[in-house]
Amino acid sequence: MPVCFHAVPSDSCINVMDNKAMIASYFPKYVGIFAFFVLSVGALDTFIATVYEHAVILPHRTETPIPREDALLLMNKNMDVLEKAVKLAARQGAHIIVTPEDGIYGWEFTRETIYPYLEDIPDPKVNWIPLQERISCLAKDNSIYVVANIGDKKPCNVSDLQCPPDVRYQYNKNVVFDSEGRLVARYHKYNLFASEIQFDFPKDSELVTFDTPFGKFGIFTCFDIFSHDSAVMVVNTFQIDSILFPSAWYNLLLLLSAAPIHSAWARTIRVNLLAANTHDTSMHMTGSGIYAPEAVKVYHYDMETGSGQLMLSELKSKPRSEPSYPAAVDWPAYATGVKPFSSEQSHFPGMIYFDEFTFTELKKNAGNYSVCQKDLCCHLTYKVFEKRADEVYVLGAFDGLHTVEGQYYLQRCTLLKCQTTDLGTCGEPVGSAFTKFGEFSLSGTFGTNYVFPQIVLSGSFKSWTSEEPKWDPLPVLVMALDGRVFEKDPPRLGQASCVLKSSSLNTFIAAVYEHAVILPSAPLHPVAHEEALALMNQNLVLLEGEIASAAKQDIPDPQVNWIPCNNPNRFGQTPVQERPSCVAKNNSMYIVANIVDK
Repeated sequence: MPVCFHAVPSDSCINVMDNKAMIASYFPKYVGIFAFFVLSVGALDTFIATVYEHAVILPHRTETPIPREDALLLMNKNMDVLEKAVKLAARQGAHIIVTPEDGIYGWEFTRETIYPYLEDIPDPKVNWIPLQERISCLAKDNSIYVVANIGDKKPCNVSDLQCPPDVRYQYNKNVVFDSEGRLVARYHKYNLFASEIQFDFPKDSELVTFDTPFGKFGIFTCFDIFSHDSAVMVVNTFQIDSILFPSAWYNLLLLLSAAPIHSAWARTIRVNLLAANTHDTSMHMTGSGIYAPEAVKVYHYDMETGSGQLMLSELKSKPRSEPSYPAAVDWPAYATGVKPFSSEQSHFPGMIYFDEFTFTELKKNAGNYSVCQKDLCCHLTYKVFEKRADEVYVLGAFDGLHTVEGQYYLQRCTLLKCQTTDLGTCGEPVGSAFTKFGEFSLSGTFGTNYVFPQIVLSGSFKSWTSEEPKWDPLPVLVMALDGRVFEKDPPRLGQASCVLKSSSLNTFIAAVYEHAVILPSAPLHPVAHEEALALMNQNLVLLEGEIASAAKQDIPDPQVNWIPCNNPNRFGQTPVQERPSCVAKNNSMYIVANIVDK
């Protein structure tokens, strides 16, 4: 049983990744491109996997839907680029290619403006080969599996209480076409990110799999990787060999960047992961790769150019049967034998992306440190060379529910460099480091077996192993062990998302407004409705549209899923309800109003 995990470079990537920048625009910029070779496949024990990081051609933002013809024109421009990538991959012997989420039409839509880009995607069981469809023909003509992300639309009945007011469901969907052009799999993204207001949540999570001559595959999308039901369950239930993973992932320091998270997931879940990200430097979107259970095969990170990149690598079709297949770590069993290091260390609170950690400062060139929060204790043994006076490192622990841009329960141990020597900056983004760690061992008393290790050096990220380190000392920006306690998650990660303007997640900022109401005169008879609306609009102007005043409107039951801003006349003329609804929607804010009902 291992005492801890050590960070060491993978033999397959160390020479390429050394002295390269990694993760977000705070770092020096580079293009990390691996040299690759077409490898022969014997009896399909191995296969050639490709992913394409696509610089999406984005539509102009509009307030109203564009014509379907214009939407098709934009999508075909992106398909022109993807077609070149598919053909290049096929010429190099690839069996499958993954393209990114939102790769055909982009993002930042409303529910209405996405509609021209949507298509009704059939069930794969109908055995449909849509030769007229471009993706299908690409797969068939090039004898390659093609994975794409497109928008789906499905009609619904008003008798369905969850049916949206426009009487249709809109889904973020992955599709897989086999080498004959046949649709063999489709997957509805289950955990929508906070900004995906254009799509509906599926009613149930899906476990989507399909078989190929080179192994059993599963598929999910971007934010789903944080969940149990959409991601972990499909692997464990069906003994999946490889996961297909389209994403539109924007990198966040310190611990939410694409390549480190995705490689850690592949290693902990012990499965091949083919991760294709979109490429948009203005959104910090980059970081695609092909990851095996035992190694990072290839990855790409580029914050300098606006170009896409094709990556290719050979993978084992059945990694579970390989001698190199890593053993699982029994973290709860290990935790029973771990005791905190005794010391007189001082602790202080700090924030990492709205999570309140307990930190302790590393003050010596070598030592043993422990820090605890709730049920989690984190332990560090380390040795540094030439500890710099202008750099401060801390050991931190967090055991709680993360609540910003999704809710999920974390137990996290982390060693990180503070932004400055001011301890108040610990947890803020850091772009470089010079203090070199020659030895370190990070461990924790996790209450879960799902622990995902990641490490980011000043120059690259590295994969983790239980072996002893065999490298020259390198400067560490951050390392972490992320325990996911799935049983403490909400039912769906994305539906509970919010952004709190708060120094602590135990508090929130509330506001009330005492309004000097513009009062009507007191006639003995009812005034015309137009006069009443004029008075009420005067009050709405003073309230800046955020609070609705009294009006005689019919207010429906919230279960009918009505958005007055989108469909103001669904229940007759409702101008007073429409206005605060639009203000709430346009400003991503909850608004409480008092309105007279009839």
